[in-house]
Amino acid sequence: MKTYPGEAWQAGSGRATFEPDYGRRGVVWVHGAFEPATGLATILCSSARDSASHLQLLEQLLATFPSDRWLLIEDNLIIHKSRDVKTALLAWPEIQLQFIPKYACWLNLIEPWWKQLKALALKGRRFETTAELAEALHGALAYWNAHRHPYCWRKVPQVWPKVILGGFGSTIHTSL
Repeated sequence: MKTYPGEAWQAGSGRATFEPDYGRRGVVWVHGAFEPATGLATILCSSARDSASHLQLLEQLLATFPSDRWLLIEDNLIIHKSRDVKTALLAWPEIQLQFIPKYACWLNLIEPWWKQLKALALKGRRFETTAELAEALHGALAYWNAHRHPYCWRKVPQVWPKVILGGFGSTIHTSL
């Protein structure tokens, strides 16, 4: 059994070589917003994960989700709390930010949606350029928004309260 390429072993410069292709053609950061009540979503593809990109997402969010007031629930990524973002939010008093607790990613309702978007856009595909990747992401977003539905959070608590109705009132017991 021969484990080397070519018909016969050749020493020197005629030896067959192979450069591995790991598939990295560039970087695209995807910033997104998701409204669980309607399922409507928006994304912004950017070459960096910085405050400027987050501010662009906030401007896009104001246009995509028209309202008088917004309550945005964000994770604790450093760009969400940067000085530039805090300064910009002074100009938008109708936007209120609420941050989920640290180490509680299961409370972030956009995380399961990222999984759906990733499956729609990337599953089984290979992209030669970052433009192709961004186009696939926007195509998946268009498909999602055309077939959207309200998101029902399916995470259940580990401890269910057990209600026992008694003579003088109700008591709640938790069982482990």
